[in-house]
Amino acid sequence: MRISDRLVEINDHLTPAERRVAECVIADPSGVAFGTVSSLAARSGTSGPTVMRLATKLGLAGFVDLQAAVQEELSQQLRPAVERIGASPAGDPVARALEHEVENVRGTLSAVDRAVFTSAVRLLADRRRSVHVVTGEATSGVAALFVDGLDQLRGGAERLGGSEVAVARQLAFIAPGDVVVAIELRRYERWVVQAVQAAVEQGAELIAITDSPLSPVARPAGVVFTVMAEGPGPFDSHVGTLALTNALVAAVAERVRARAAERLARVEDAVRDHLDG
Repeated sequence: MRISDRLVEINDHLTPAERRVAECVIADPSGVAFGTVSSLAARSGTSGPTVMRLATKLGLAGFVDLQAAVQEELSQQLRPAVERIGASPAGDPVARALEHEVENVRGTLSAVDRAVFTSAVRLLADRRRSVHVVTGEATSGVAALFVDGLDQLRGGAERLGGSEVAVARQLAFIAPGDVVVAIELRRYERWVVQAVQAAVEQGAELIAITDSPLSPVARPAGVVFTVMAEGPGPFDSHVGTLALTNALVAAVAERVRARAAERLARVEDAVRDHLDG
């Protein structure tokens, strides 16, 4: 089991200080792999003994064991895709993909808290609130589909991106009460985390779609969804994430059905002349 998964398991048994250390371990594993007890304590605003207590709660002998476990995980995540392909199990690739992707969808959607889902839909359907989606490179395709669906239904949805200057400019126009949706999985991009924090400081409502409740984009969020992303091959899967965003868009469509019908009709009229058949 990954260190991040083990941290999630024991999350309820951690003190606030230990939880800050856990968040640093998940957000910056390389800092643990190549750092020291004191550097991890400084980054988390805690102390050396707190770091050691967290390692003990993980069932490890101390920081050295924690560091070794994180280093091993990083070596698996960062090795070239060609090596990961070589390590992929033999057998029917279609059957293997079916098994993984069905489990990703099942695990992601079955874990959804209905009250949390309803809260997210209420925010996303509120046309008085602009929706801003921020995402790293790996999940940009899912985010593009999500934004497109929301914008066709209700308007006022955009994806933040471009250079750091462009993102900063876009963030400047986020108003209190606007909705920011962060879609980001492990190996969290620093600019995404920083953009999320800036948006929350400006009063935005944050919905996080991520792979762990302890991820750095989940920490400041009022609404958190966790997805399963285990791929059948060398790369993470985004099928579970896509299934969740599709469910959100479908629920928003039901909520704004009357208003969306006219809007969708106008969209269809606008694109009809550009389609064959």
